[in-house]
Amino acid sequence: MRNVIFAINITLDGCCDHTKTIADEEMLEHYTHLLQDVDLLVYGRKTYQLMVPYWPDVAKDQSETKASIEFAKTFASKNKVVFSQSLESAEDGSTRIVRTNLQDEIVRLKHEQGKNILVGGVGIPSQLIEFGLVDEYRFVVQPIIAGEGRRLLEGVSLRERLQLKLVESKIFESGCVALRYLKQ
Repeated sequence: MRNVIFAINITLDGCCDHTKTIADEEMLEHYTHLLQDVDLLVYGRKTYQLMVPYWPDVAKDQSETKASIEFAKTFASKNKVVFSQSLESAEDGSTRIVRTNLQDEIVRLKHEQGKNILVGGVGIPSQLIEFGLVDEYRFVVQPIIAGEGRRLLEGVSLRERLQLKLVESKIFESGCVALRYLKQ
């Protein structure tokens, strides 16, 4: 069975707004490596529209840094599923829009053959955490106190406390810390 991996950048005060965090070469290399272990990306509409067409355009244009281009090419090569009631069409041919039940669709996808599934953003992952469908958590904790912005797991109601096991950590030159946890 495929694992669902939730990955996100987060500030020390829990903010997960992408405009408040560091996005340097080392960060892009970190996420490029993570993308190599998955073959499906799952997003809601907002996160999808932040990523596409931006990263596919970087992959085509190739005028950015080496790390940006590598991330963009790896990102563009992945199949994507977007959960949305309002998105009328996908920007690229590798994206499928799903309007059905999130929980049922993710359970179905977990049982398909393939590599792991990476989920990003806040809304969709929060729902998947409530359903108990996230197997692995990848947080990059930023050395920033944002003081504002959307908070991780804001409004999430867990049936019971989630116990995670730290299996890997890495400190970046920027002071960011990458943490990898498995659900116990």
